[in-house]
Amino acid sequence: MTTTSTSVPEVWFLTGSQALYGPETLDQVATQSRAIADRLAEVADLPVSVVWKPVLLESGSIHRQVLDANADPACVGVIAWMHTFSPAKMWIAGLEALQKPLLHLHTQAGIALPWATIDMDFMNLNQAAHGDREFGYIQSRLGVPRKTVAGHVENPAVAERVAGWTRAALGRHELRRLKLARFGDNMRGVAVTEGDKVEAQRRFGVAVDAYGVNDLVAVVDQVADADVDELVTEYADRYAVAPELLPGAERHESLRYGARLELGLRGFLTDGGFGAFTTNFEDLGGLRQLPGLAVQRLMADGYGFGGEGDWKTSVLLRATKAMAVGLPGGTSFMEDYTYHLVPGEEKILGAHMLEVCPTITTQRPSLEVHPLAIGGREDPVRLRFTADPGPAVVAGLSDLGDRFRLTVNEIDVVEPDEDLRRLPVACAVWKPRPSLSTSAEAWLMAGAPHHTVLSQAVGVEVLEDFAEMTRTEVVTIDADTTPRGFGRELRWNAAYHRLAEGL
Repeated sequence: MTTTSTSVPEVWFLTGSQALYGPETLDQVATQSRAIADRLAEVADLPVSVVWKPVLLESGSIHRQVLDANADPACVGVIAWMHTFSPAKMWIAGLEALQKPLLHLHTQAGIALPWATIDMDFMNLNQAAHGDREFGYIQSRLGVPRKTVAGHVENPAVAERVAGWTRAALGRHELRRLKLARFGDNMRGVAVTEGDKVEAQRRFGVAVDAYGVNDLVAVVDQVADADVDELVTEYADRYAVAPELLPGAERHESLRYGARLELGLRGFLTDGGFGAFTTNFEDLGGLRQLPGLAVQRLMADGYGFGGEGDWKTSVLLRATKAMAVGLPGGTSFMEDYTYHLVPGEEKILGAHMLEVCPTITTQRPSLEVHPLAIGGREDPVRLRFTADPGPAVVAGLSDLGDRFRLTVNEIDVVEPDEDLRRLPVACAVWKPRPSLSTSAEAWLMAGAPHHTVLSQAVGVEVLEDFAEMTRTEVVTIDADTTPRGFGRELRWNAAYHRLAEGL
């Protein structure tokens, strides 16, 4: 998908020290901190570039560096490390001004201590254990939201956690500039797809605006036949096209209209600078089909989407797509549809009317046309497939009135017990952790939505980091969850968030 900026995302690497060490020691600090930043960029699978900045020695330079980070649209976050001892009062103005996500990297230049040669010169130079504790105190004293990672950057676990944080920062950065187009309103009478769009823009940065469906219809109707011909040829190359949709067959016009719909929708979003959108089967105006194939292919290109006007899930999907860039596995709009409740074999069958993203399969999808009992339009074309097995998460964003809550469930996608030969839509089958009963009870207690984002690429820690960066409540359902403990967590969270909003 097209974004509004072509700059390469960056994280800035800031190093703290102080002038009293003298120029010789500070030269060593600069050399070693640059080496750590460079090594981090080499060993971690980062979706951003690491930009080293000169060592910071006093309050004024720290404050100016933070203001520069705030103002630079390429900077998605800041990593800070106190190489030596950096008196924390000099960081107050900078930390108070910081508007970008912060990771406190608690590391040191070397991995092993040179036991036989350690002297006080070595001790004075290598005292991050000292300096970072001072820095940790002032962050806590000021209530600064941050991620803290301890260990050497050569440790794969450390590099992986830093990389995950940068991905969360990318998601947050994407929402700060995201525009979302709602074609019509949300499904009538539904509660969970409602929400405070003003608070969403305040909290996340996303602008959510509505457009008449016939504004889209006008663009769809102007698509050139030659462009439709070209896209239909692409479909034949990429998918297993059902015989009735092939050129000259009785349903080929349905495929051509699906292609016209994709081209029109893609053009509308591109021209308006939109990175996410919603549709609603109750509000189709002059559209001849409910968009199915078009939505699936746009999601595969990175667009956020929510069905029935669900703009919150569309926002979350676009953010998760941004976090997942370059990683194996896909990310899709999803809905918990129905259960397999055989004792000991419990599973969830997830799907939607049409709109499941093909990135969650390595199969060659089939391109088919089937009736749709709702919407009152022609039979829509859609891609049909089953999600690949493996670990994943499902996440849902809900508006609780006084705050947004992100609910995340660890799952294992599995193969269906039997061939779903009569199911006319794409789907995923999964076993939620720790069990279907506990997962479902916790999900319901959380007031989490029925529309979700399923991701095989992004894990729990990245989503938790994203929630911290956007000051969103997050609750996680995993192998250790119990209904009693989860209920207590929800009560504690409610008390905390209401107190925090009142301060």
